[in-house]
Amino acid sequence: MAWESSEVAVVCSREELIQVIINSYDAILVTDKSGNVLLANRSTGRLLGVDHKKLVGKNVRDLVKEGLYDRSTAWEATETRSVVTGLIRSKYGTTLMATSTPVLDKNGDVVMVITNSRDQHLFDKFMELLERERSNANRYKKAMEYLAEADSEGKEIVAESPQMQQVMTVASAAAKTDSTIMLFGESGTGKEVMARYIHRNSLRAKEPFIPVNCAAIPSELMESEFFGYVAGAFTGASTQGKPGLFEIAHKGTLFLDEVAELPLPVQSKLLRVLETGDVQRLGSTSIHRTNVRLIAATNRDLKTMMAQGLFRRDLYYRLNVVPIKLPPLRERPEDIPILANKFLDELNRKYSFKKTFTKQTLEAFTNYNWPGNVRELRNVVERLVVTSTSDYLNFEGDQSLPNSSRRSSDTSHLRQTSTVYRGTLKSVLQMVEKEYINQVISECEGRISEAAQLLGIHRTVLYRKLRD
Repeated sequence: MAWESSEVAVVCSREELIQVIINSYDAILVTDKSGNVLLANRSTGRLLGVDHKKLVGKNVRDLVKEGLYDRSTAWEATETRSVVTGLIRSKYGTTLMATSTPVLDKNGDVVMVITNSRDQHLFDKFMELLERERSNANRYKKAMEYLAEADSEGKEIVAESPQMQQVMTVASAAAKTDSTIMLFGESGTGKEVMARYIHRNSLRAKEPFIPVNCAAIPSELMESEFFGYVAGAFTGASTQGKPGLFEIAHKGTLFLDEVAELPLPVQSKLLRVLETGDVQRLGSTSIHRTNVRLIAATNRDLKTMMAQGLFRRDLYYRLNVVPIKLPPLRERPEDIPILANKFLDELNRKYSFKKTFTKQTLEAFTNYNWPGNVRELRNVVERLVVTSTSDYLNFEGDQSLPNSSRRSSDTSHLRQTSTVYRGTLKSVLQMVEKEYINQVISECEGRISEAAQLLGIHRTVLYRKLRD
């Protein structure tokens, strides 16, 4: 049999067409204008828990009265002469998503109603898979945004000094594992550079590396940033929700810089995520399972903070699986000339310069104390490059550096000074503390946050001491 209409073309026999209907995975039920069942395929009987042949000739309203299911979208479509979609619950606990479509004659009267149904569980499973794919797409999009902002130029690690070679030995070995790593070191020693090195040499190198400065996130936003939120979780929340940093870093590496700045409530939730891998977005009841390699870093004394009740002891031990201490630049003088020339090469390429250091400049670099470590060295090199009118860069004349940080190998030129203090031990300690604070602030050129980091105290504590 071959026929066609404006809606469909068919080349098959009547028997073959019936087989198509009977063997359809979707439930198909056909009723007349009075609600009597004209046709029911196997899937209809399977989903309703009855023999599909016994449904033929029954009226859908009687089936509702008998309790086979709780409603009939077929009859609703007959009465309204429009398409009706809804959930139908059978007496055996199955929930169906049904759509009933009326077939009308030229006068607009119902001739028959065709109902297609499918198990609601399949829809839920499909939507779950769809949401998971959307979540993954959103996660990778966010990860790419983070990665696009990351400055990876010039991040190779210089390790000519014995101290740094020892650090690299430990870092290289730890990189091949998923163990949590805790990086200790003064401000500017290159903790993020080391974290990126570990990630690049890990089994997760092809997955996202997400760096987070914990001190830069406002305390009231930390929970939503780390764990994400669903739409409407709080006033001002995105209507699409937002994945947290752990979701974004899934299968990759999450680097928490300045981890000591986390408030205690966030520390508690962070500990739970590290132990279970489970993340629950704000406003959500569902759990997201994450697989993240964590690297944390700080320039603070966490043991002192634990004693003061400012850092959780259990979180410290959870983070401090593989501790790595990065030495300050003054303790690795062999690396200073190499680092300086490395930064100079980058700037020469960037600006098409051909500038070089004089021998005296490299010696001065080596003799300088570098309180700001590698970061300060890079800034000094850049300042010399952009401000010097000569191709030969001279460091000795740089007046922006504090004299108290300059070193000299000739100790005969050092003046030994002694200050005589009077008063109680408490008052003398207060005077010494005040002098040292002023010295550090001077070395940091008035930058309070940097001074607080060097002093090992929070910037609010430093402000309070300055007021006292």
